[in-house]
Amino acid sequence: MTDINSTLLTAKELSTFIKFSPDYINRKLKDTVFYEGEHYIKPFGSRKVFYILESVLKEMYKASSPQEQKFVIPLTRGGVCNG
Repeated sequence: MTDINSTLLTAKELSTFIKFSPDYINRKLKDTVFYEGEHYIKPFGSRKVFYILESVLKEMYKASSPQEQKFVIPLTRGGVCNG
């Protein structure tokens, strides 16, 4: 659940912050990188999509290179071993 004070933006408004086109945001990033309920909402079950700026920026600045991520070894039964 998102905070009531979150900044809600349309794809066009979001594109000025993250420097991607609104079309790219809606077609490529939505549902692959940005997930409903975490990065965007559809109020009242409508087709209109509002992106949550704070969640999107947090996702963008998340460590993506292997050197910056924790070293984790997956185990057979679903657990992990921190290396």
